[in-house]
Amino acid sequence: MDSQPAIDTFAALADLARDVQTLRGMVLREQRRLLEAWQPYLIQKSFQPSAANLAAYIALRRHDLCELQTRLSAYGLSSLGRSEAHVMHNLDNVLQAMRMMLGGQPSPARAKHLGQPMLPCAPLAHNTEWLLGPSPSNRTVRIMVTLPSQAATDYLFVRELVVRGMDCARINCAHDDRNTWAGMVSHVRRAGQETGRPCRVLMDLAGPRVRTGAIVAGPAVLHLKPKRDMQGCVMQPARVVLDGSGAPGRPAERDALGRQIPARVAVAPDWVARLQTGDTIKILDSRGHEREMKVRVQISEQEVLADAEAGIYLTPDTLLALERETAGGMVAFAVPCGPILPLPMDIRVVQGDLLRLTRSPTAGEPARMDPDTGEVVPAHVSCLPSEVHDYLEEGQTVFIDEGRIGARIEALDGEGALLRIIHVKAEGDKIRPEKGMNFPDSNMGLPALTEKDLSDLDFVVSQADLVGYSFVQSEDDMDRLVAALAERNAAHLGIVAKIETRRGVQNLPEIIAHGAGRHPFGVMIARGDLAVEIGFARLAEIQEEILWLCEAAHVPVIWATQVLENLIKRGMPSRAEMTDIAMAERAECVMINKGPFVLDAIAMLDDVVERMRGHQHKKTARLRALHW
Repeated sequence: MDSQPAIDTFAALADLARDVQTLRGMVLREQRRLLEAWQPYLIQKSFQPSAANLAAYIALRRHDLCELQTRLSAYGLSSLGRSEAHVMHNLDNVLQAMRMMLGGQPSPARAKHLGQPMLPCAPLAHNTEWLLGPSPSNRTVRIMVTLPSQAATDYLFVRELVVRGMDCARINCAHDDRNTWAGMVSHVRRAGQETGRPCRVLMDLAGPRVRTGAIVAGPAVLHLKPKRDMQGCVMQPARVVLDGSGAPGRPAERDALGRQIPARVAVAPDWVARLQTGDTIKILDSRGHEREMKVRVQISEQEVLADAEAGIYLTPDTLLALERETAGGMVAFAVPCGPILPLPMDIRVVQGDLLRLTRSPTAGEPARMDPDTGEVVPAHVSCLPSEVHDYLEEGQTVFIDEGRIGARIEALDGEGALLRIIHVKAEGDKIRPEKGMNFPDSNMGLPALTEKDLSDLDFVVSQADLVGYSFVQSEDDMDRLVAALAERNAAHLGIVAKIETRRGVQNLPEIIAHGAGRHPFGVMIARGDLAVEIGFARLAEIQEEILWLCEAAHVPVIWATQVLENLIKRGMPSRAEMTDIAMAERAECVMINKGPFVLDAIAMLDDVVERMRGHQHKKTARLRALHW
């Protein structure tokens, strides 16, 4: 009576073993096909086993294994769910275990795998150290930090970044110049030597970044605005530097580290020389309001810091009158304001608005009323580079400024494209110059390496340890960079492929094979542009797939974009950000951006990834003791 269930179980296990054996055969055939196509690019012998594993993983994942996994788990066997780093090893171990459960002997051809544990992947650890340098003593995840311009002149700041835990410094070649980059690199190298914490340097090529063009300047007006409480009382006066250097006046702003920089007013140098602490400056501002400033401190021979308790609107030629009491009475020395740097005009759009995207590099302007017809002429802004227009079609989607503004192409003509705003905040939003644009429905044929990139590469190969390859979309793109590096005798330079487009995701296996086969290699999940390109709903899914694919190739991954963004910019992380960095521990490196609280962010990241190291490795939960 009891033998029938045993016979049924035996038969079901035998069927399962045949299915797994069939799967293994299909994986091998597809693996060989992929490797044959990649073979000419697998120059690095050390990468060849990794390429074979990547090919096997791709072949494995082309099958829906959900039902097979359920059957394997029912027998206490590996469900193949964590086989990324060692695909054939996992399959062979499962087959050997089933053969023995069925009363057979291990296959001599595959006995080498029997009983061998699948430990954390040694090739991945080796490749990560090759690319990113040795790991810190307390964690395996490296920390990369984007350097602000100030890093070129503030050595102590760079040193503190390294002390807090920066393992790799990122320099964005889309900003600054070679002198600034050289200063940054010098400070990073010096800090690494002095602290005994080696720090790699990644220089990120700008790539064919599509951006909004210039916008017409508005009126030259400088608004000095004190900070007030809810009852209108002044909490902090407006700070202003009276500047005799000849530089134009400009409004208050924050630098790349988030520090507040006072407004500046251009004035004659001989007038600045007269100013003394405590002086009162009388002003009749552009609205006809009587205002005054108080001189607080002399900053330099040409600069004096003053403040104002009331709002002041200044225009060029507004008179600033210094009043000083002398033995002969009150004396006034008046001087006009110098030139003021005008800011771009506001181009504000709301849901349903039309926006013209111009082919010519005409400065953008807000919507206006045509005086002859009484009709509204839509706002317009140019798109750089103009070659983008060659790839546009009606009905395609356009996103501006990291997806803050979404539009659909309604019409195309010789002047450019007419867009309809379909996604924007309820109150509308501003279109600003030099903001990124994404065309997720368009198959852009722009070159991945621009003339600027090739020029910058001459500097990069002499200074950096790694080059970041922006907007790489295909194996052909990778071949172009490898060739450019070979021309510069830079076979040693590490490559980080930034995956930020749909085509980049689709072609990732070939990008890896053509890159890692010839250079130290890593992949950056550039989640900013990637989220806009593939849709925010798919970001979590795609970043998981990129992690799996790279683990199969034994290629390190850099988790990037908006990591601890609230902490870095405002001093307080969001709860979602804390979960994000816990997930980021599954990558080999996490990149954070610049901001006023970047040092706090490094410390937080260092602490969290060290803790998570004890709880998980890649997809595997680790059962460290809980303390309840």
